[in-house]
This record gives sequence, C-alpha cells and structure tokens, in this order.
Amino acid sequence: MVQVKKMFVLPDLRMSDLISENPYLMLMLEHFGIDLVVSEKTVRQLCKENGISEELFLSFANLFNGFQPSVTITYSFSDLKTIIVFLRNSHQYYLEEKYPQIRGYIGQMFELNEQSAMVMVEKFFDQYFAEVTEHLQYEDQIVFDYVNNLFDCFEKKQAISLNADYSVNDYQEHHGDIEEKLEDLKSLLLKHLPLRDDQQIRRKLLFSLFELEYDLSIHTQIEDKILIPLVEQMEHFLKTTHDK
Repeated sequence: MVQVKKMFVLPDLRMSDLISENPYLMLMLEHFGIDLVVSEKTVRQLCKENGISEELFLSFANLFNGFQPSVTITYSFSDLKTIIVFLRNSHQYYLEEKYPQIRGYIGQMFELNEQSAMVMVEKFFDQYFAEVTEHLQYEDQIVFDYVNNLFDCFEKKQAISLNADYSVNDYQEHHGDIEEKLEDLKSLLLKHLPLRDDQQIRRKLLFSLFELEYDLSIHTQIEDKILIPLVEQMEHFLKTTHDK
C-alpha cells in the first residue's frame, strides 16, 4: 500500500511530479480516460488537451490526495458528462479488475487454510460483492441514464421532458455505504483467521482490499459531494424553466 502524501494539486504543477508523490493518481487518470504518458505536461495542459474543466479535475485529484472539495467551487452542468464517464470507468475497474484479483487471492488462500474457515471468507466476500454489483448496476442502468437524459433536456431546452417519476432524491435514498463490510473482511483477515503458511497471499489480498476501499471511498465522495448536488441544481433549473 503506497503512502499517500498530502500535496494540494494546483493547475501549474506537473502531472508527473504529482504521480510521483501519489501513484494512485494514475488510477484517477485511467478513470478519466486519460493516457498515462503525461510527459512534462502540467495539470492545466492536461485538462485543456482532454477537454476537462480544471475545477473538476482539481477537485478529483485533491480527493485522491486527501483533501475535501471546496464548497465555493462552481461546477458546470457540462461537467456531468465527464463525471459519468469517470464513474462508469470506475465501475469497470471494480468489476473487471479488482473483484477477480481479490477473488483469486481468496482462492489461493483456500488451498493453504482449513476449508471451513475459507468457506466463510469466500461466502462473506461473495455476498459483499453481490451487494456492490447490484449497487453499481443500479447506477449504470438507472442513475447515469437519468442524468444523461437530464443533460439532453438541458442542451435541447426541453424542460418538458423532465421525468416526474424519478429524481436524484431517489438515488440518495438508495445510495448506501458500500464500504463498511470491507472493514469487517479486513478485520477477519488481520485479527481472527489463523495464519496457515499464507503470509504472502494474505498480504497481497489485504493490499488489494485497502486499494479497493481507497478508491470506493473517493467514488462515494464524488457522488455525494459533487454529482448529486449538481444534478439537484439541474433538476431545479429544468423545473423552474418548465414552470415559467
């Protein structure tokens, strides 16, 4: 697990220097769909080349560095498209990379431990990830499509198309904490499951769980502190426009 240093990200800093301080920013770039070969480009240059607003990029980068988004930042409705791309790419990372990786480590531990103990670990993780998958599918199929439709209404000035049967409030009610059970699994591996010649695999598994927890935490903060408030603003704008 890489120790994250708290460097506040500013527009004129070189991206390569920031990555050297916090390698997890490479994961952020991947979620944005930005090439990892950043050369000597500054944050400002990278944003301009990729059509991403500086304010949004800086907010995300500083979240990865441990800083909360400023309440004074004003995001554009056009940022919604970028946020959705970022979050969808995050989902792909969880489902296609992290879950198979973690599940593989658990399978390796199964060969080195008592089967009854590992059956419990397998069942716990599979139940947990079934909940995560359900949550991500809800976002992909319901929430993100809703946000994209809202944005289309905004672009085409078609406020009358606003769906009265759904709002971002429904998302907030559905939006539970998908990180809590990771803490229970880490506790099980660190405190309760006896070591059975599986030190290296257990370390890799724990590192992977910490990495997943780290990215999920940022993912949740982006949704709660940036996406949902911005969608609420757009809903209000469209409703106000429709009512006039």
